[in-house]
Amino acid sequence: MVEVIFLVPFITGLAAFFLPGIAGRVVLGLTGAVHLLMSILLWVNRPDAFFPEFFAVTPEGLLSLIVISLLFFLISIYVTEYLREADIRSENIFIGSILLFLSTMTMVTLSDHIMVMWIAIEATTLASAPLIYTHRTAKALEATWKYVLICSVGIAMALLGSILLTLAMDAGNVNVPVSFSALTGVAKQLDPTWLKAGFVFILVGYGTKMGLAPMHTWLPDAHSEAPSPASALLSGVLLNCAYLGIFKTNKIMFAAGLGDFSGMILMVFGLMSIIAAATFILKQTEYKRMLAYSSIENMGIIAFGTGIGGIGAYGAILCLLHHSLIKSSLFLTSGNILFGFKSRFIGQTGNLVKLMPKTFVAFFAGFAGISGFPPFGIFIGELLIIVGAFRSGHYTMAAIFILSLCFIFAGFANHVMKISFGKAPSDTRIAITEKPCLVWPQYALLLTSLVLCFWMPDTLYQTIIDAVAAIGGGF
Repeated sequence: MVEVIFLVPFITGLAAFFLPGIAGRVVLGLTGAVHLLMSILLWVNRPDAFFPEFFAVTPEGLLSLIVISLLFFLISIYVTEYLREADIRSENIFIGSILLFLSTMTMVTLSDHIMVMWIAIEATTLASAPLIYTHRTAKALEATWKYVLICSVGIAMALLGSILLTLAMDAGNVNVPVSFSALTGVAKQLDPTWLKAGFVFILVGYGTKMGLAPMHTWLPDAHSEAPSPASALLSGVLLNCAYLGIFKTNKIMFAAGLGDFSGMILMVFGLMSIIAAATFILKQTEYKRMLAYSSIENMGIIAFGTGIGGIGAYGAILCLLHHSLIKSSLFLTSGNILFGFKSRFIGQTGNLVKLMPKTFVAFFAGFAGISGFPPFGIFIGELLIIVGAFRSGHYTMAAIFILSLCFIFAGFANHVMKISFGKAPSDTRIAITEKPCLVWPQYALLLTSLVLCFWMPDTLYQTIIDAVAAIGGGF
């Protein structure tokens, strides 16, 4: 039964609120392992849902699910050691919330009904908000409220967009279940005016949660204040869940013959996000906020590639997969840097290569991967997006895209070099031992990204092709 896969972390999450610290860590690790096993079995067997009118196993959902499950498993290993080093007063609340977060994100990947998708994405906000407030400082409270309020406004707009899709059904005299798969099948019978309006509201609504500019303002604060494992999930997984709602709606638009309309809007929002990231990343003083703006950039790249379609859509999915792996690794590594230097400011770090050599390897490799250096997969994805942009005649947009990426790389590289090779403050005393559980999960994530660049299983390749084929993507 498909639904079991999000019910298990829901039940263990509720139980974790009442468990002492050590027992909670055990439950967290076991849940991560069981969830990964169930995800693999779901990938292999692809069963029908017990409630098929609400849930379904789709190619794009499977891709997101396997990424969520792998990331959570590795992050749960990191968390067991992280909690021993971190000053977290209510460990049971942190563990319970992170398990409920896993449950809601899993529910998003399996949702087929439009309103169930909306409920699941809203539930991710409620489950993840306590994670941002973990340290209970004034800045953490401000970041949490900003996250909840901005994302709630966005999700309200997505609700309105979902209602407009039902009006497109009524105007077209269509009587089918209000699910993405059903509406995609009868898309040509839907009223195009209501369909366009619905897409715009859904894009703005879910785009707020995805971190697209100009609705991105919650993201740097939330990622900066949340504990590093929570930041890894927020950036590596949550943003993908919001994208999934946009992607499924775009499939309806493409099936209705309105792909040019939705594609152009996605490209514009994508470029706006990349330009916003380029503007703010140059003068960043905190390394976690720097990584947050990098996430905004990558969400823009994914939206831009999806809007292009064709080979660009394939490149967008590659960027989606590799961004999740690499950015999660970077946020976990930022947790080690914070432990070591006791500061989030770039100016109060330095000489990472000698002071924390194992962390340096993960950090610098992550920087190379997220910046689009070969042979990492983001290089391949960005190259395919650029080729797709030129093939489709969007020369000006392609030029802006390339120029913005150059500015972002320059700013990112400047900060990374200061952290890695710059002179550390004279009174620096590294306050952490680089224990295996605080390092090898990052190595595993980076290695997975590298392996997928040279060898991609046939089933994974075919699933990507099946996902993007619905919006005219692929080779």
